[in-house]
Amino acid sequence: MTRFRWKSILHILGVLILLNSAFLLISTVVSWYYGDEALTALTIAVLVSVVAGGLAFGTTLRGKQEVRKREGYLIVASGWVVLSLFGSLPYFLSGAIPNYTDAFFETMSGFTTTGATILQDIEAMPPSLLFWRSCTQWIGGMGMIVLAVAILPILGVGGMQLFIAEVPGISYDKLQPRIRETAKRLWYIYSGLTLLLLVLLSAAGMPLFEAANHALTTLSTGGFSPKNASIAHYDSATIEYMISFFMLVGGTNFVLIFFLLKGQWRTLVKNEEFRFYTGLVFGITLLVTAILVFQLGLGTETAFRKALFQVLAIVTTTGYGTADFTEWGAILTWLFFLLMFTGAMAGSTSGGMKLVRHIIVAKNSLLEMRRLMHPAAIIPVRFNQRPVRNEITYNILAFVIIYVTIFGVGAFVMTLLGMDVISAVGAVATSLGNVGPGLGTVGPSENFSGVPGLGKWLLSFLMMMGRLELFTVLILFTGYFWRRE
Repeated sequence: MTRFRWKSILHILGVLILLNSAFLLISTVVSWYYGDEALTALTIAVLVSVVAGGLAFGTTLRGKQEVRKREGYLIVASGWVVLSLFGSLPYFLSGAIPNYTDAFFETMSGFTTTGATILQDIEAMPPSLLFWRSCTQWIGGMGMIVLAVAILPILGVGGMQLFIAEVPGISYDKLQPRIRETAKRLWYIYSGLTLLLLVLLSAAGMPLFEAANHALTTLSTGGFSPKNASIAHYDSATIEYMISFFMLVGGTNFVLIFFLLKGQWRTLVKNEEFRFYTGLVFGITLLVTAILVFQLGLGTETAFRKALFQVLAIVTTTGYGTADFTEWGAILTWLFFLLMFTGAMAGSTSGGMKLVRHIIVAKNSLLEMRRLMHPAAIIPVRFNQRPVRNEITYNILAFVIIYVTIFGVGAFVMTLLGMDVISAVGAVATSLGNVGPGLGTVGPSENFSGVPGLGKWLLSFLMMMGRLELFTVLILFTGYFWRRE
């Protein structure tokens, strides 16, 4: 087996646990403020996290080395598991979610910004646990690893390999030459937009606590809400349009948002993936609006608002709801199911396959016809007016094949565990795509409480795989990853 620098791995995991404990501490303050029954559980969770993180960090101060690519992948994958293990403690210790499988599922759903829940009565939860639940999505939205990368240089540990593993994809345009500065700027934008949405929702009449929760889970495209009826609870067109806009923002590449904030709006407009993203959202919205108006008799504005909200919730993998799209008929149910496989832009907080992959697969498929007619010609796939390297195209094709294969195998296993076919297909699609609502017994009006225990562990694993875009996790199961170099 290859020689891993275990002290460096443990050292960084300690940093992540300590960072996680800081958010747990904030939730403890919320519990103290509201005087709810989760104070003891949160206090214990903070102490356990601080002790474990402190030991992992402190005992490895000497002997840590530069993180290599292999360690980067191992840290990222194990980091999400470790954070979910510690993050589930408040639910389990407080008795709010007495079954540890359920507590872990809820936590992994939060950190991966999936938004699938086992809670049957969300409003019965203590306020502090609802806040912690929202924090897990906000942390996972940009990635706890990216947050750690911003401070790792201070600790004497290079963060480039972690950043590559946490932000896999087609390409990544650095905002600054130094990775630490890049991560910091992403978090400044992310935090600023979250604060802006909080202010706007409060101004629109949403109570401050609920506005804070929804601000945390909207920019992260997570979708957890402190209300059983989600955004439909407020029955407010203003709030729905506000959240729709910020879901659109959350699904946009944050590098492009950075350039937009610098006044370089042409960079955004010229981006091929952004044009496809907005075109898809508004094109499907108009189609759904027409069906709702002519087949279900809804008013035009109401139909447009509900269609826009639901389309954005699924495409950006946020998962909020103001309506149950499975009640809109078979055609729209099928359409929204297909949207679960899209995802928004690469470099955004959304999950899913990402639209850039769909674009390149479609372009390559069309070019194959031209190549058949001109076998000697070199006809590259172009994206944003630049040729795409063959290895990138092959990587995307492999990703799509593996994604579909995992979806099929996962759905088959879920049926073996006792779920009906529609529910199994919906559960796997929404977990792998980090969407939230599925179909059947796990649809928008239902939850995941009825999923068998083993199925919840499988879906938790699929959530992590989807969030880390498959290869970061799958590589750990290959022999050559562990082989001695």
